[in-house]
Amino acid sequence: MTGALTGLRVLDLTHMLSGPFCTMTLADLGAETIKIEPLQGEGTRKLLATDPKHSLHGMGAYFITLNRNKKSVAIDLKNEDGLALFYSLVKEADIVVNNFAAGVPAKLKIDYPHLSEINPRIITCSVTGFGEDGPGANRPAFDQVAQAYGGGMSITGTDASQPMRAGIPIGDLGGGMFAVMGILSAVIERQRSGVGQHVDISMLDAQVSLLNYMATMYSMSGEDPEPIGNSHFVHVPYNSYPVSDGHIVLCVLTDGFWQNLKAMLNCPALDKPEYDTQPGRLADKAFIDATLANIFKSNTRAHWLAELEKYRIPSAPVNRFSDALNDRQLRHRQMVVPLQHPSGDSVEGPGCPIKLSRSRPEHYHPAPVLGQDSDAVLTEVLRLDEQEVARLRTAGVIV
Repeated sequence: MTGALTGLRVLDLTHMLSGPFCTMTLADLGAETIKIEPLQGEGTRKLLATDPKHSLHGMGAYFITLNRNKKSVAIDLKNEDGLALFYSLVKEADIVVNNFAAGVPAKLKIDYPHLSEINPRIITCSVTGFGEDGPGANRPAFDQVAQAYGGGMSITGTDASQPMRAGIPIGDLGGGMFAVMGILSAVIERQRSGVGQHVDISMLDAQVSLLNYMATMYSMSGEDPEPIGNSHFVHVPYNSYPVSDGHIVLCVLTDGFWQNLKAMLNCPALDKPEYDTQPGRLADKAFIDATLANIFKSNTRAHWLAELEKYRIPSAPVNRFSDALNDRQLRHRQMVVPLQHPSGDSVEGPGCPIKLSRSRPEHYHPAPVLGQDSDAVLTEVLRLDEQEVARLRTAGVIV
């Protein structure tokens, strides 16, 4: 079974997280993804590489996850021959992705204006912190910078005096996800026009997009929202609650769910006519939450989740990683998969969440060692002979 993107060739110039997450997704979906690395390897190779708990044979958790299903070719792009070699690969490629700082691709002569002269069908994508134009384009940015600047940190946590970033690096990952969407949109448009284009993804733009209806609410009211922990500004009860062995969440979004909850608990303190509609529950939110917390702490997570499921009330355990990654539903969905090291040993990591009925990834090939595919790519894709490849290696253009 081939992947949905089989037939597309990606040149991956990315490093760290936002860019590699984008190209990992493209690779998972079947695109031939050739990681173009500097001769010393891209910086993410070193992250956790010597950490005994988070590395496998000198390959850290970042690299083994983000660079699965990719090939590695090590080229010195600052060398004239190396740049010429890269340009030859561009002629044979569909997509070039980078997450360098704004302006760096132009300095290296690997931006869209340069590459489209070589291959008019090429699609390029840059993921930057603030975008490639505007007064803040040259600001450096990493995940937490995007989260803070985009407003999301101001509504995360329980107290406005202590802003908190999201536990997952949504600043980086959001940029990577939108990059995938932008690239595939450009691929579809190219089918009509016959020419490529550039995709400009800003991590900050992605964060503001994810504010969604809350940004519209602000524009209507002029009032900055504040963090409210795990509760909701409309729905009650909608929160996390302690149980005897952990926490659960409860999401009562309709009056019907409230009736089911009342029937399940049979608690006189909650059986008030004014609570039967959302405005009445919202008005007494603190009392309802405190009452439920007192009830739920009397028994285990398994007990309450079984009861809530019986009454068809949206709920969930607050899982630790050990719970989530061993969950039967996630295992069934192949969301926990073996990630191999080139040695043959493997660890487990997250699978691809995009499930297609005919084109589904079945294998996750190991993240490559540095330059392991240089010879194969240059001889098979560029049809160079062995003597030329040997000359390039001797000259220090490739490893």
